[in-house]
Amino acid sequence: MPKSPSCFREFARYCSLNILGMAALSCYVLADTFFVANGLGPDGLAALNLAIPIYSFIQGCGLMLGMGGATRFSILRHQGRTGETDAVFSHTLVMAAVTAALFLLVGLFGADAITALLGADEAVFSMTRTYIRVLCLFAPAYLLNDLLLCFVRNDGAPQRSMAAMVSGSFSNILLDYLFIFPMGMGIFGAVLATGLAAIISLAVLSPFFLRRQNTFRLCSCAPSPPLAGAVLAAGVPSLVTEVSAGAVMVSFNAILLGLGGNLAVAAYGVVANLSLVVLAIYSGVAQGVQPLLSKYYGAGLPSRVRAVLRYAVITVLLLSLFFCLILILGAEPLAALFNRDRDPALQAIAVQGLRLYFTGCPWAGLNIVLAVYFTATDCPRPGQVISLLRGFVLILPLAFLLSALWDMPGLWLTFPITEGLTALLAWALYLLRHRKG
Repeated sequence: MPKSPSCFREFARYCSLNILGMAALSCYVLADTFFVANGLGPDGLAALNLAIPIYSFIQGCGLMLGMGGATRFSILRHQGRTGETDAVFSHTLVMAAVTAALFLLVGLFGADAITALLGADEAVFSMTRTYIRVLCLFAPAYLLNDLLLCFVRNDGAPQRSMAAMVSGSFSNILLDYLFIFPMGMGIFGAVLATGLAAIISLAVLSPFFLRRQNTFRLCSCAPSPPLAGAVLAAGVPSLVTEVSAGAVMVSFNAILLGLGGNLAVAAYGVVANLSLVVLAIYSGVAQGVQPLLSKYYGAGLPSRVRAVLRYAVITVLLLSLFFCLILILGAEPLAALFNRDRDPALQAIAVQGLRLYFTGCPWAGLNIVLAVYFTATDCPRPGQVISLLRGFVLILPLAFLLSALWDMPGLWLTFPITEGLTALLAWALYLLRHRKG
């Protein structure tokens, strides 16, 4: 086996590539936010913010299948059970196809009902419905892209995965500008750019398969509920992380509509979309170390597993210091970027939100890394507990409770309080498992 310095070199390679890739991927939403805010004003920003939970749900399903399948693939591969890896990929691909079909049906027949359920009023209903419908119609591309990104990364090609994510993101930014401003396509142009970006990402991944560099193949195999269950169990934290972001946005939007109307929802759009970027970078760290954790776990090298986890925790804490400095101290200019009309009320709400909300950065990063650590080392239940606590069990009741007690400041503090409480339990679960060996 290679000496220990290569363990850090591998970590630095996988982690840096995936941080870059996920940062670029998160620009899908951030570019939409910036161009919609400046091209369509507060109503467009409110419509985008109401529709974003559907994007989070589609991405969550894609990452659940991709991370779950790729984790199982990597563990089996490094345990020498290569005969089972093709079955893992095949089961994952079939589940993705079924999920994509369901989203297509929702896009065709359920967009109106979902738009109404999300609370869109007459002023933003049409734009919100358009965004949701087109997102669902592009679901097959999103799901296949998420799945292949994870498998390619775990198949020893993190550079290819990163290149696909960056290419998709940059094309999204360019197309966003072209469709919204010179071509005047409005909200449809914004969501069309996001959908086409996933297809461009798939095109960048395609040479990996055309040159037969992949070690996983689609095969004919009997359906195996235990195998499908193992894939889903390993992917649940990724699903919960993404879906909970959407659920939190729905809840926050509902509360903010009561506290300040569409203007408050538009201000939250600034906070929420910057939050998606921050959480995506933390997910980049977690997804970067997942192949290494699964590899060393499968090879029976617990000291390497602990070393990689230690590097990951230090990385998210350093990133958190950077985010807190930028997002809290730079709240005024950041909010102004998304405030086309220089509305003082929108500016004040967004600045207050940025300064309170992002004090939860360190705990959020720690929770995301520990959730992936547990699932990557074939111990999915603690990872599921961490994800459910921070995604639903704590944050949703706290949002309603704290906003009732302290209005808007209470709502902004929901995120840091939830992440801090979850981090205490997550660390306790890690220490418990470490003591048990």
